Amino acid sequence: MQRDRFKQGAAAALIPAKRTLETLKNAAGGCRACPLWERGTQTVFGEGLMGSRIILVGEQPGDLEDKQGRPFVGPAGRMLDDALAAAGIDRNTAYVTNVVKHFKWIPKGRLRLHQKPNAGEIGACLPWLDAEIDLIRPQVLVALGATAAQALMGRQVRVTRDRGRFLETPLAPYATVTVHPSSILRAQTGEDRKHGFDAFVEDLRLVAGVIAG
Repeated sequence: MQRDRFKQGAAAALIPAKRTLETLKNAAGGCRACPLWERGTQTVFGEGLMGSRIILVGEQPGDLEDKQGRPFVGPAGRMLDDALAAAGIDRNTAYVTNVVKHFKWIPKGRLRLHQKPNAGEIGACLPWLDAEIDLIRPQVLVALGATAAQALMGRQVRVTRDRGRFLETPLAPYATVTVHPSSILRAQTGEDRKHGFDAFVEDLRLVAGVIAG
């Protein structure tokens, strides 16, 4: 699959010459490559081990992630944990991260509501994600949601059409796309949520089959 990705921006100049997860995280902590740092509490870098065989990539940190400085610790993170467990994958064996490392939000009363990052913000942040992938070299790359899927594998990718199978990419031997767990939380009924969760687990079982083989 052709990797027609977002144009990369200024963060490329900030990637340290000596790359470890620690040096990348420290460098990203001072990133000013796009305006999102002005409103985010802090950079939320990826989390996991160097030997991780799976990288799970979401769109951006949410409200709790922004406050705690860790990816996938809010309601969507708990949904992800449950789905991984149901699929037979230990989250501690996976590396979790996001395309964009700062929380983009708009105020609504006392709430901070998620706002989708634009192409410029995604492109500015992509060098951090590329550096994470290049350093960890996962066996399986999993894009959670449309933003991650298109940032990683091209704007022609569609989650509803392409989920549940492996796609070709130079980024990893195996790559697949599925929904972001937050979309399951937005389901209108309990039945819809159960159906969405079961389908999500089925997508992750595809990944479990690779790492078990």
